[in-house]
Amino acid sequence: MLRSLWHATVLAAVLCGPALAASPSQFYTYDPADLALAKQKLAARDPLYQPSYDSLLKEADAALTHRRYSVVDKTLSPASGNKHDFFSFGPYWWPDPAKKDGLPYIRKDGLHNPAASTEGTDSQRIGRFAHDVKVLALAWYFTGERKYAVKAGELARAWFLASETRMNPNLDYGQAIPGRVDGRGIGIITSRVLIDVMDSLALIQPTDALSDAENEAVRGWYRTYLDWLLNSRHGFEEGNAHNNHGTFYSAQVVAFALYTNRQDVATRELDITKIRRIAGQIDREGKLIAELERTRPAGYTNFALEAFGYLGRYGELTGQKVWEHGEDAHSIAQGYRFVARYVNGEKWPYQEIDPKEGSPDGFNKHAMQNMLAAARAYKGERVFAEKARWLLEHYPGQLDALILPLK
Repeated sequence: MLRSLWHATVLAAVLCGPALAASPSQFYTYDPADLALAKQKLAARDPLYQPSYDSLLKEADAALTHRRYSVVDKTLSPASGNKHDFFSFGPYWWPDPAKKDGLPYIRKDGLHNPAASTEGTDSQRIGRFAHDVKVLALAWYFTGERKYAVKAGELARAWFLASETRMNPNLDYGQAIPGRVDGRGIGIITSRVLIDVMDSLALIQPTDALSDAENEAVRGWYRTYLDWLLNSRHGFEEGNAHNNHGTFYSAQVVAFALYTNRQDVATRELDITKIRRIAGQIDREGKLIAELERTRPAGYTNFALEAFGYLGRYGELTGQKVWEHGEDAHSIAQGYRFVARYVNGEKWPYQEIDPKEGSPDGFNKHAMQNMLAAARAYKGERVFAEKARWLLEHYPGQLDALILPLK
């Protein structure tokens, strides 16, 4: 409690002090006006946001104690034999019990094989890395304590730049399937977490936690990775996916293009979003049919809409009317309306492999980011703000509340 009171005082100082309130050179996913509003709400001790702030500091303080992350730390190697290459297994693939060696693996959609989430591969490691950089950057922004930015810079330096620990900018060996394939385009969904990293490094740029040369070198890494996304066979496959994989591919391409000053690439991919993603994935009722066909439809529906939320934001930055786009009632807004029906409302009618995910609690926890994004994008529809406020009151402590605060 004392620490929360002390940080409230610091927040007030941050709001007034020009040195710590300096804006980074560029935001991408984050809206600087939203972050500033969250600061104001925290300084005023708004009870809707204080739990998120407390959770943020707890996670950021834990991140300060974590050692650097690196792909070279995995205990297994990809087919290349180079541990600098990212490596993961498909999470829904299991040994075939009818085969002595279990090969080739067989698919069980929605059933996560725990062997895909060990220290042997990089799937969990990249997620922990991205999460730590995100909470550290946000903790710096909201407290002004430079130690958080410094740690975020150290983690980024190890992941992207240091010759001994850096990741090669490709996902050639993502979501391999033992006995079938060394890597798949579907693995590209894993690198969506690098969107948060990109924004976090932009956020801490005024602290010099990374030098100008290092920031440019990180952009160089993203530039090479973007080229791989655009020109590799894996990228071609993922870009043609008709579900959340295709949408998160587009979100990554646009985000990384903005970060590396490839406006032409960003504009083209947002055109694809309007022509192909929105019209092809969201029906007239707002249903994302490809996600509702899965064994975890509640989670996948909300997950896919999160990708559309990224793309809507990037449309703002480029003058593309992604939020407003709609063909024959197919629109992002309609997708949000579909989700809103089940937030403190109708019973989720679709079968789930895990009944908890289709329960009111399970669905509501998935829906927070989407309802906050919808309230921000569609201010004329009160239902989104009402649903978002209800979620903030009943499911406190989520970081999205600080990134997408209610107006």
